Parts: sequence; structure tokens; C-alpha cells
Amino acid sequence: MSLNPFTPTEEQAQVVGHEGSAFVTACPGAGKTRVLVERARLLLRSRAQGKGIAFISFTNAAVSELEQRLRQEGVLRWPAFPHFIGTFDGFLWQFLISPFGVPGCKTSPRLIPDKDQRIVRPSEKHRPLPLACFDRLSGEIIPEAAKRLRFDPAENPGRTKAYVTTAAAARARFLQRGELDFAEVRMLAVDYLKDGNRSSRLAGALAARFSEVIVDEAQDCNPEDIRIIWWLRDAGISTKVICDPHQSIYSFRGGVTNELMTFGQTFKREDRLSISGNFRSSDSICRATHALRPADTDTPPDRPLGDHRSVKTPVHVFAYHGQVAAAIGERFRELVEAEGLDLSRCPVLAATKRSGARAIGLPFEDSAEDLTLRLALAVSGFHFAFESGNRREHLEAVHRVVLDIEGRLSQKTYHQYLVAEAIDLADWRPRILALVRELRYCPDLFPDPDAWLARARALLAAHLPPGGQSIAQRLRRNGGLDAALAIPPLTAPSAQTIHAVKGMEFPGVCVVMTTATTSQILDCLEAGSNYSEDARKIYVAASRAERLLAIAAPQKHAERLAARLRDSGAPVTMHKI
Repeated sequence: MSLNPFTPTEEQAQVVGHEGSAFVTACPGAGKTRVLVERARLLLRSRAQGKGIAFISFTNAAVSELEQRLRQEGVLRWPAFPHFIGTFDGFLWQFLISPFGVPGCKTSPRLIPDKDQRIVRPSEKHRPLPLACFDRLSGEIIPEAAKRLRFDPAENPGRTKAYVTTAAAARARFLQRGELDFAEVRMLAVDYLKDGNRSSRLAGALAARFSEVIVDEAQDCNPEDIRIIWWLRDAGISTKVICDPHQSIYSFRGGVTNELMTFGQTFKREDRLSISGNFRSSDSICRATHALRPADTDTPPDRPLGDHRSVKTPVHVFAYHGQVAAAIGERFRELVEAEGLDLSRCPVLAATKRSGARAIGLPFEDSAEDLTLRLALAVSGFHFAFESGNRREHLEAVHRVVLDIEGRLSQKTYHQYLVAEAIDLADWRPRILALVRELRYCPDLFPDPDAWLARARALLAAHLPPGGQSIAQRLRRNGGLDAALAIPPLTAPSAQTIHAVKGMEFPGVCVVMTTATTSQILDCLEAGSNYSEDARKIYVAASRAERLLAIAAPQKHAERLAARLRDSGAPVTMHKI
């Protein structure tokens, strides 16, 4: 039984009741999760018993939210069979990879997500380079990737050839062991679907298992994902694709925008649906986020329909001089308090951790090598994370540090080690969680960073292998430790990256734009073409806000930004800080 009555808008009702495949664009705050729940309720009430529904998304956080709602509403129970609720990676692995394995490999396939981090070196005298520096198809070194690690392939062709040979041998060895990363999973899945006989058998099996496949957050697809979804639909399986193309911010893992819209155009006109009602944000914020879409977007601002639709708070633009600084966070705090909002739920959002930290006056230090800094940043990150998906990442980072101290990762990546030793989450999570709680940095527990470091050394000394370095040598007193452990005062907002809060919502949000990208973002918004990922990030960040939205921009671009917001009908208040 539904916990809350659902009175759908006309657009929502069309999606819930639509039979067959559909391509659905949905604005931020459109109530997608509730629409998916009601679609599932309708399918399970009207379809033949025995068939399930596949719910697919692209992050664990999104999957967890949907699964929780489906169970709360009484739509699905445990166990889930014959349904599938999981990530796209999980779907491919379960239905396309695990049943067939790796060609030429007799062992069962094993997923190693961080395989590209595996270090290769022709000999001990050569500097280490990760597999990510080598093209997975041609095997050749990628000059740009190598140069970022201060290795110039052109300086010594003979040495470069030795690296290429070593990397190719490593990839072949991993494949012989059945070890695949996510990119290889997709490439192998696409190859399998090109095989007519195998493709036909797969289509029949999936059609017999599922009455419908629902792909949510499809803007997070990469090109291989789209090919596979395209195949599902063309194989005669009812396929719903739900997306907001303006929220595609994963180019670093091959995300798409134009390819997704091209795919959308292959659906019949009556199968292309939209949801434009926004149940999250005020009218001012709806208009502001519309201004952050490209100029050639041919849709009006989203319609505010939720509890905050009548909130009259203007959009605030902070014009700051010089670098991003703590004055941004301080001014935002004043606005949050004036609106009577909960400061702990009103974050400062930026594209990078560094910009967000600067905006609240928090020193920022990052290191991929130093174990002390990695441990401090992971522990602090866990305790200041908003939701479980972020916390899991920080727990994993602490686990990596512990394994490094134990000397377990000298010859394997983190995930290679876990797979080789058959270690799952339940084997390590309780003790790592206890360690993280023991090391929470706050004045009541630790008078200064040195006291924290002493406690960390005491807790981790037992993990040292015999005959090696001391714990003081492994966890050194690094000059950046004070910054890594620094916490903002209770009267300051928290800082988060935009990627970390995608899919979430907050009473108030402050979005930080930087000198490096603001001009380019405004250029592409006004031109209506080449809608860059930097621009989409600002759109994603602003659309998290329910009642209060502030945008900090460099002083020389702030008025230009304000003018664009006003042109969309948003009331704007300027602040010089």
C-alpha cells in the first residue's frame, strides 16, 4: 500500500501509463522516483505473473534510493527475483558477461574496477606508470596522460617501446585470468551483441524474464551503454529511458550528450515524453536554472509545483574579487540564517574540493601518495559526507591505507587484492568503521593534529609487516596534516563537490564559479551551442536548491551572469564581497 497519496500531473500520468518503449526527459525535481514507483505498481498489477521489471541506474546512491522507495511503498518485497534493481554495470555483468565469460579464458570472469591503476614498469630502474597511460585497443602510450606524470614518450623512443611492450603483456595476462574493468565489460558486451546467434538468444531470455527495462539517469551513459540500450529496445523489449541531458557531467568516464539526444530522436514522436513540473524548487530558482541551460533550448522554465513554489526569495549573486575566499561562505551563512534555514543542510558547492574548501575558509591539502594525508582526508570526508554513497567511498579509502600499511598492495591494485583473496564488504567494513569512528577529529577528542597522529599510529602499528619500516616512518608528520584535519567552525556551511551531491536536494545552496571557467561558461550559454561540461556542472549544482540559491562569480563576470538570470525572469540581488 502506498504511504502517501499520489496525484500525478498530466505529464507524470502519461509516463506512468505509457505502454511500450519511451524516451522521457525530466527536469530537476520532476518526481521521477515516484513516477517510477507508480509505473512499477501498474506493471505488476496488469502484467502476467512470473515476469519482472529491470530497474537500472548508474550510481549506487540512485539505485539505493529507488530500491528503498519501492520497498517502502510495498511495490517490491525481498527477495527481488524475478526483478532486477541495480547499476548498469551490475546488469551487464549478470546478464551479458557472467554467463559467457571471457573468450579464450577458462576461468570465471572477475570484475577489477581499478585495473587501469595497476603500475607497469619494464624494470626496477624505470619509473612506474599506470595502465591508464596506454590505449586499451592499440596498446600505444597516450602522450597526454604520460606527460601529466612528467613522462615524455618522445624523449626516448626505445624506453617508450619497452613500456608499451610491458603494458601489452600485463593486459594480456589480466585477460587470461578473466580480469575485466568496467570499460572492458562494455566492449565485450557490445561484441557479444554483434553475434547474431548469441544476440538472439539473449533477447529471448531477457524478454522472458522482464516485462520492462527502465533505465534511469540515462544522461550518465557512455556511448557503449547507449548501444546496449538501443539493442534492448530494438530486440523488442519494452525499454523506458529517463534522463535530463543537461545533467550529463561524467565526461571523465566517457559520458555523452549529443549521442543521447540522437538516440532519443530514433523513438517515435508519440514515444518521446517529458516531465517539466518541478516539485523541488521555487519559481525564482526554476527560472535561474533555465538561464543556465543553453540559449537555444526551446522549452520554457520549469513549472514550480511543490511546497516551495510560492517562495519569493531572490537569487543572490556574489561578485567576488580575486581568488575564491572565505567571504563567500560567510555571506552565504548570513543569508541562510536570515531565511531561517538549517545551515547543516545548506552546502557550498564547487567543481573541485579545493574551490569549495576555499569558499568556507578551510585550508585544503591533497596527496595521492602520503599515507598520513590520505588517512586524514578519508576520515574527515566520512564524517562530513551527506549520504551513504559518499561515506562508502571514504571507508574504502581508509581500507586502502590500512592495506598499504600492511604491504598488501605492492603487487596488486586494491580490487585485484580483494578479488584474489575473496574478501567482501562484510569482511572488512566493521573494523574499518570502528577505526574511522575512533579517529574522528574534534577538539573534545584531540587537542591538536599531533595528538590525532599519535592515536592513528597507535591504532595502526599492529598492521605493520615484520622487519619493515616503523609506524612513524609509514605515517609521517606531514606539513599538510593541519589543513587535512581542519574543520570549519559550526557557524560555517559545509563544502561539497558538485559530483558528490548529484541527485540530492537542499533547502539552500551556494554555487561557486571560478575565474578559470566562468567566461567560457557564459559564452557557451549565450551561444546556445557546445554546452560544455563546466556549464552543466553549474546547472546541476543550482538545481539542487529548494528555497535559497546563491551563485558566487568573479567580479568582472558577475553582472553578465546576473543579466542572464534576470532575462529568464529570475529576481536577482547583487552582493559585492
